[in-house]
Amino acid sequence: MRFLPALLLIASSVQAQSRPRARDLGVPFDGTPGPLNAITDVAGVTAGHSTIIAGQGKLVVGQGPVRTGVTAIFPRGAANGDPVFGGWFTLNGNGEMTGTTWLEESGFLAGPVMITNTHSVGVVRDAVIEWLVRKGFQFDWSLPIVAETWDGSLNDINGFHVTKQHAFAALDSARGGPVAEGNVGGGTGMICNAFKGGIGTASRRLPTDRGGYTVGVLVQCNYGSRARLSIAGVPVGQEIPDLLPCYDSLPGTARTGRRCADADKGSIIIVIATDAPLLPHQLKRIAKRAALGVGRLGGTGGNPSGDIFVAFSTANPGAAKPDANVTVTMLPNERISPLFEATIQATEEAIVNAMVAAETMTGINGMRVYALPHDRLRAALRKYNRLVEPRQ
Repeated sequence: MRFLPALLLIASSVQAQSRPRARDLGVPFDGTPGPLNAITDVAGVTAGHSTIIAGQGKLVVGQGPVRTGVTAIFPRGAANGDPVFGGWFTLNGNGEMTGTTWLEESGFLAGPVMITNTHSVGVVRDAVIEWLVRKGFQFDWSLPIVAETWDGSLNDINGFHVTKQHAFAALDSARGGPVAEGNVGGGTGMICNAFKGGIGTASRRLPTDRGGYTVGVLVQCNYGSRARLSIAGVPVGQEIPDLLPCYDSLPGTARTGRRCADADKGSIIIVIATDAPLLPHQLKRIAKRAALGVGRLGGTGGNPSGDIFVAFSTANPGAAKPDANVTVTMLPNERISPLFEATIQATEEAIVNAMVAAETMTGINGMRVYALPHDRLRAALRKYNRLVEPRQ
């Protein structure tokens, strides 16, 4: 394997977007986004990434190539340990999200939500506890929420390159503001609908007469088949059937020529934040609706996929107070449907944003995964009269 100097990118949420987002390309979406069109539009929510990219060429387990990282989301910011009401849902369970047994039982989510690769869940979980102890948070026990998707097509996943320092870096870099997308954090080595995937985010703000609440979504997109990919109702996967993930020839090995395939495998993690006053059973209902956003783009929750979603509400601060009765506010079920719709819309856009932001990447053994070509996406949308042209 040829080596490059290890590159560690600490891409905080305030990093400016270096590539256009889906709306910039003219992709039409329903609903009204918040000012940032990001999960951080929900007041108090912060996000950060730690990205590891090193080496190229033939896989040498333990050495690389490395294409992975960690993403952190704080419901109330890093300095605020007040738990939030939460709920979770799994569309297909070939994956992991730690801490969900207690989340289901208690209805509270305490601490950050972390996302990484499949074989780094343990080290990230332990790192979160150590980080909380170092920061002076007081607790008898901690059961962090850590989710994963598999990046072993591009990354030396069995090399265990994510360390607690990478988790610390993601936690320490969490900020409000714009959220870096694409090949960053836990999404660094991910593949989405046979294009390069990764991290994406979006938000929706309800009109005043529907409460004026905000819903923000962040995804780690690593699922899907090219053939089924649909964007804004356009069969983009059929319009762009080439540029599939391919193994390039490697000098000095027996591999010659290129081998390409569209494989429907992988997973998606979805984190949903809202400031609407929802209780845990309602947040589980919100988490379920994220599956409809995945379905809009052609996702089916196939057998190899780990499609796991978690939702939390930043309303009702102090609800976890242990030593007194607490009065909480709950949105009536009869008013929750607009939040369902907002969740579906923001999930759909966050996934497309992940693909639009991601850049072509070559990983282990010459595996090359191509970025979604912006010009051809626009051409497909124009063909079906779905392209939103910029205003003159």
